[in-house]
Amino acid sequence: MPGRSSVNTSTKTFRPEDSVMRLLGIDHVVIRARDPVAMERFYVEVLGCTVERRQDNVGLVQLRAGAQLIDLVDVAGRLGRKGGSAPGLDGHNMDHLCLRVIDFDIDTVRAHLDSHGVSVGDIGSRHGSTGEAVSLYLSDPEGNGLELRG
Repeated sequence: MPGRSSVNTSTKTFRPEDSVMRLLGIDHVVIRARDPVAMERFYVEVLGCTVERRQDNVGLVQLRAGAQLIDLVDVAGRLGRKGGSAPGLDGHNMDHLCLRVIDFDIDTVRAHLDSHGVSVGDIGSRHGSTGEAVSLYLSDPEGNGLELRG
């Protein structure tokens, strides 16, 4: 990944308020896609994202997911070719992306996913950025893990 660096793990006590880096949150996530049309359809029709911006000349579509963006990059496009081989069954782009859902009702969400033929994985209470909440796991059409939570 660009800009990777080692971290100094000295015994000095870290105080976030002293850091130059004061993170507000995640701005966007980039997912490299073998089939960008199927991926866009899934994120829009199943998960409710909206298309914010499209740059077909470089193989990029940016989807709005609340206050954040999910960028889908076509591995065959200009941007996608910079990332090497396409993701496959032996290695994905990430473990999972967690999306917060407004008015999350587990039964309603499961019924919606079932109506789209999406298999639901583990369901349970897990800790996230807002504390404990019920969530469920699923996969997008290319096998990337997703967690939906209230």
